[in-house]
Amino acid sequence: MNNRTIGSGFEKQAAAFLQSKGYRILEMNFRCRQGEVDIVAQDGRYLVFVEVKYRRSNEKGNPLEAVDIRKQRQISRVCLFYMSRYGVSEDTPIRFDVVGITDQGCTLIQNAFDYVG
Repeated sequence: MNNRTIGSGFEKQAAAFLQSKGYRILEMNFRCRQGEVDIVAQDGRYLVFVEVKYRRSNEKGNPLEAVDIRKQRQISRVCLFYMSRYGVSEDTPIRFDVVGITDQGCTLIQNAFDYVG
């Protein structure tokens, strides 16, 4: 199995986890020239861009720490493109969440980082 197939399985697991928390999944693996975001969802009035990270163990660090400033900047650019493409109002509140997956389960960090321009 390649990494993309493995990653897709964890992204589906994260989507099910988010749905159990009341999120409505709008897109999976949204891609554009600016980059890619794993999940676009709605949580109440928030449009949420979610990055999913898996680690078998914490040996290489906690999965929640794996979303570095470069990745935050990329997700922020994808957010702007997504909003423009779908005509989402600038007044719509947005949030950037991270789902960390380990062998112990899923952890959600809401508002994990602010927009990085």
